[in-house]
Amino acid sequence: MLLYIHYPFCRSKCSYCGFCSRVWDEELEELYLSALLREARFWGSRLDHPRISTLYIGGGTPSLMRPEILERLAKEIERHFTLADDLEFSLEANPDSLTPERARSLARLDVNRVSLGLQSLDQGQLRLLERPHDAEQAFRAVDALRSEGVDNVGLDLLWGLPHQTPEDWLSQLERVASLQPEHLSCYCLTLEEGTRMQARVDCGELELPGEEQLEAMYLRGAELLESRGYTHYEIANFARPGGMCRHNRGYWQGVDYLGLGPSAVSTLQGRRWANPPDMSRYAETVRKGELAWDGESLTRRQRIEELVLLSLRTREGLDLEQYRELTGEDLFRKRPDVVQKLREQGLLRSDDKRLWLTTRGMLLCDAITGAFLEERD
Repeated sequence: MLLYIHYPFCRSKCSYCGFCSRVWDEELEELYLSALLREARFWGSRLDHPRISTLYIGGGTPSLMRPEILERLAKEIERHFTLADDLEFSLEANPDSLTPERARSLARLDVNRVSLGLQSLDQGQLRLLERPHDAEQAFRAVDALRSEGVDNVGLDLLWGLPHQTPEDWLSQLERVASLQPEHLSCYCLTLEEGTRMQARVDCGELELPGEEQLEAMYLRGAELLESRGYTHYEIANFARPGGMCRHNRGYWQGVDYLGLGPSAVSTLQGRRWANPPDMSRYAETVRKGELAWDGESLTRRQRIEELVLLSLRTREGLDLEQYRELTGEDLFRKRPDVVQKLREQGLLRSDDKRLWLTTRGMLLCDAITGAFLEERD
C-alpha cells in the first residue's frame, strides 16, 4: 500500500495554483495536526497496521513544517503503520524553505527523496508565477540536500508559460540538467478556475503559447533530456537510472493507496473516497470517525478506463494480458482500426505483450485513450 499525507499550507498562494492549499496560520496548523494524527491512528487500527512501501508528504509546502512537527508525524506513522525495509520516504519542498538546517532535519528523519518545486529558473517567470523564491535559492537548496546525503533529488518545472518560446524552455532544461537531479517532473501549465493567472489570460493581459509551440517544447524538451541520460518513463516525468518515483509509479500501476489530510483521496480494496478540503469540515469528519462514508465502489467500467488511461501514460504501456483478464476481450481484435491508424501515424507501438505510446503519442494521450474506450454498438 502507498501512503500519502497532504500538508495544505504555503508561505503564499501562487498565481496559477488551484490545489487545496492556504497561507500558513499557526492556529489552523494546530487544528490540522491534531486531526491528522487522529486520522492516522484511526486507519492504523482499522487496517491492522498495514504495510506501506512508500510514504509521500505533499502539499502545499511540507518543507514549511517545523522539524519537531515533522518528527512527531513520522513517529506516529511508524507507530500505526508497518514500514517496508526499503521505504521510499518522499517530501515536497520549495527552495525558499529548504534551508541547510531544514535539509539536515529531513536527513535525520530518513527522508530519502525530495521533490523540489523550482517551476522555473527565470526571474521574470518566477515573478509571473508569484513564486516565493529566486533562482539562486533553488541552486542552494539542491546543494543543501546533496551535502546532507539525500541521494534522490527531484525537480519540478512548468512549461507552456505565458510568452514562453521553445528556445526559452530548452534553455531552462539545459540549466536544470546541469544540476544533475535524479528526477525531473515537467508539467505543462494548466489554467485553473478562479486563479489570478487565469483572470490575466482571460482579459488578454497574458498570452499562452500556441499548439505548435507547445508541441515543440514537449518533443524537443524530451529529446534533450533523453540525450542527457534521462528516461522518459511517464508523460511528464524523467529519471536517471534508479531515480524513478516509486510512489507515483504505484498510482499508475493501480496499487492501493491511502490519503491522509484535507482533500486527500484514497483507493482501497475497490473503493474510493476523498476527505473534505475545508479544514474545519475535515477536522470534524475525523473527530466523528466518519471517514470514507461517502466512498464509492469502483465499477468494472471505471476499472477498465483507469487501467487504459494510467497505463498509456507510462513508457511501459498497457499490459495486454491484464486488459484481457479484466475485460474478457483482445484489444487488437476489439479496436483493430484504432491500433492500425495510430501505428501509421507514429503515435503507438506494440508487441505481443504490450502496447505503448511514442513521445508524440503521449502528447495526445487523452484523445487516444478515448478512442480505445469509445463505446460502439
